[in-house]
Formats: sequence, C-alpha cells, structure tokens
Amino acid sequence: MIYLVRHGQTVFNAESRLQGRLDSPLTERGRAQALALGEQLRRLLIEPEAVEIESSPQGRAKATAEIIRSSLPARSAIRFDERLREISLGSWEGMTQGEIEVRWPGVWRSTVRQSWLETCPDGEPYAAAEGRLRSWLDGVSWKAPRVVVSHGVAIGILRGLYLGLSRAAMLEFPVPQGVIWAIGDGEVRPVEV
Repeated sequence: MIYLVRHGQTVFNAESRLQGRLDSPLTERGRAQALALGEQLRRLLIEPEAVEIESSPQGRAKATAEIIRSSLPARSAIRFDERLREISLGSWEGMTQGEIEVRWPGVWRSTVRQSWLETCPDGEPYAAAEGRLRSWLDGVSWKAPRVVVSHGVAIGILRGLYLGLSRAAMLEFPVPQGVIWAIGDGEVRPVEV
C-alpha cells in the first residue's frame, strides 16, 4: 500500500502564491498538519517500523517528511526522489493569480492546473510531468507499506495514473493538505483514522 500525502501548508500557500519548483517554508499550520499526518499514520500502520518513507527533494516536502518520520518508529532514512517534485510553473512561480492576470491577461482558467496545462508560457509540459511520475510509479515495490510526500499537482497525476484516468480527470482531483490517500488493491481512497 502507498500512502500519499501532500506537504503541509507553506507561506506561499497562505499567500495564494504559486510555488511550482520554488520553495517557501512550512507555516505553523503546515507543521501541525505534518505532525497530525504522522500521528494518523502511526495509528494506521500495522507495522510502522517497517514503513518506507519517500519524498520529493523540495524543501516543503522534505520538512513534512521529516516531521512525519519523527512520529513513526521507522528508523530507515527518508529516500528523496527527483521524480516526485512538483511541476514547474515557469515564470508564474512566486506569483498570485492576480499578478499573472495583470502580466498575461486572459490566460487564467478555472484552476491552477487548467491554467498550467492550457496557457502557462514556459512551465513543464504535461507529457514530461506524466512521464517522470509514471516512471516512479512503475518502479514502486509494493512489498512494504510506503509513505510518499509530494505536491498537489504531482499527487493528482499519480492517483490518476494508478487508476488509468484521462488527463482531464487527473487534473480535477482535489489534493488538500492534511489528507492521506491510500493507493493499492486497484483503488485510491482518502484514509480516515
């Protein structure tokens, strides 16, 4: 079973700024979310000491993974994988929706994901993002439970790839912070502990 979690709230999240490949630190709320996720996982996992923890190497995901690890008896090191990074939003990174609209009038769609996919001038192409995330998912060993800390768009794509969904469906998945998504046995579901 894979347990996917999005990093905790960051300063940029609180300011409604797009992060992409940029980083900003976790807020107090983000650290509390990570701690709560770790506690939920400790109660959920039958053998928490056997869990493998994997994370995007971006600072906000690393910080979340470290806090989660501190709640578990797992002693193995966190593995960082570049393929779990968030998508690049190019020159939109660090900007708010309003700032983007001023600089590129008419490009904003209903969501960040739709805007990235349809109009982001220099962000990571969807095919590249899907390819690296598919590569990670195809290489996963399902022998031991795995906690994976990543990012909003990346997690939406991973869940969709696992279920064999269309690109449009993948990008519509909600990916709130503070939720654990269990992937395995042919389904993706939020975990309630």
